[in-house]
Amino acid sequence: MRILFCNYEYPPLGGGGGVVNAQLAEELAKAHEVTVLTSRPVGHPAERVENGVRVLRVPVFSKRGKAVASLLSMFWYLPSGAWAGRRLLKAERFDVINTHFALPTGPVGHHLARFSGTPNVLSVHGGDLYDPSKGTSPHRHAVLRAWVRHLARSADRVVGQSANTIENLHRYYDPDLPADCIPLGIRRPPPGTADRARYGLAPDDVVLVTVGRLIPRKAIDQLVGAVAALRDLPVRLVIVGEGPLEGALRAQAEALGIADRVRFAGYVEEAEKSRILNMCDLYASSSQHEGFGLVFLEGMAAGLPVVCYDHGGQRDFLEDGVTGHLVPLGDTAAFAARCRELATDPGRRKAMGEANRARVEGYFIDRCAARYLEVFEAVARGRAGGGPTG
Repeated sequence: MRILFCNYEYPPLGGGGGVVNAQLAEELAKAHEVTVLTSRPVGHPAERVENGVRVLRVPVFSKRGKAVASLLSMFWYLPSGAWAGRRLLKAERFDVINTHFALPTGPVGHHLARFSGTPNVLSVHGGDLYDPSKGTSPHRHAVLRAWVRHLARSADRVVGQSANTIENLHRYYDPDLPADCIPLGIRRPPPGTADRARYGLAPDDVVLVTVGRLIPRKAIDQLVGAVAALRDLPVRLVIVGEGPLEGALRAQAEALGIADRVRFAGYVEEAEKSRILNMCDLYASSSQHEGFGLVFLEGMAAGLPVVCYDHGGQRDFLEDGVTGHLVPLGDTAAFAARCRELATDPGRRKAMGEANRARVEGYFIDRCAARYLEVFEAVARGRAGGGPTG
């Protein structure tokens, strides 16, 4: 097949939605022709083949950094992506467009599908439908809700990555809209473990790790607070990621007297992220909501128990008391208590980690790609035959 992905974010720009799109594109590129239309970070070429995928990058303005997009930069992707996409589709034919994120990418994929007559599969990731930390979240605004509803109804198929994402699609946008649930997947992690000394950690430390952008939705300040509550134990925290709240988090750790217990690793390449996970003891996330939670799978693949809140797509594959602990959303005391339980019980950490390694086998990228390919082939057949696509 000839597949065109549209996604505002794509590595090194953005977060998990871009990462999984890249992994999906690269997996499908092993047997198909795959093109990605995305944003252009400073210093990147307009067109390049990356791991078998042709990546076309269009300019956007007012982009502050890799981790967080400004509203202006997202808005600018609409005309920039549409213009570049029209040029592409005048010259080439594609069997299917797969648009990732209802907003800001949805209007681009919708326009290009209408312009070219190509079927469009809309993939919603969670935060594009519901983000409790943002006043600009589409679910809060009637106009944006109507826009998302129109984009979803106009797509040939809609794919959600978790039961929670589809629940939010139905709750806020259209209770009757059919949607396929295709869990995301990760690559099998490479071997290797980071050197604890490089990150200022001792062999006897119990190391908590979290991965994500340093933005309000991740609520990493709660995780720093949990480490402060465990100051009587040799607990350390490694934060992998960057974002606008880094300064505030450093100041918080300093004010709590635990600056020496918190390590900011910043942005790291995928291989180093895997090595960091392998050197740690417990994956902890205080995120207020995840549409799926790809990083939880990465922690599981490293053999780590997971402590997080019980709100979001991770409920599809995490089980309290088996994979770690699911804590009632916002109960910071219970969160710290669950971390304490596992920090002081290496035998239970090991048992949960082994269970997680077994469970994550069903969530590697080849399975995700196979499910997506089935949808792509169905919509292409349906459009060619003039019939329903399922």
